[in-house]
Amino acid sequence: MIDRAPHIWLWPGLAMTMALFGLGALSGCSEMSDSMTQAFADPAKYDLYDCKQLEPERKTLASRAAELQGLMAKAETGVAGSVVSELAYRNDYIAIRGQQKFAEEAWRRNKCHESPPAKTDTPIAPSANARPAPPSRSRGAVY
Repeated sequence: MIDRAPHIWLWPGLAMTMALFGLGALSGCSEMSDSMTQAFADPAKYDLYDCKQLEPERKTLASRAAELQGLMAKAETGVAGSVVSELAYRNDYIAIRGQQKFAEEAWRRNKCHESPPAKTDTPIAPSANARPAPPSRSRGAVY
């Protein structure tokens, strides 16, 4: 009869090795290069965009990337935060970075320039602490 009991002690060690390997693979994802980010984005998405369309798109992508970086940093402060950060936000962040790269390439290819900030002709509202002007007391005024 074959005794299989001595081989049971291999399972916990094997499980621990696999878990460490998996965590190592996840942490390695954070060091992805720009060539890897391009794999998660459509290279032809911005080919037909003009400068008026690219400008708000670039701003939207930049704000989304900043938001995802903030969420990843916040997640990393918690228990098992790096794992949560990688699983929850890393794929979106990689995709956004790839889109940013292609949008920037289209921006340069089209020779676009930032539009100047729009001038507002609306009057400046008075401060909440400002007192109203006293009534004028001109000659001939009827009281």
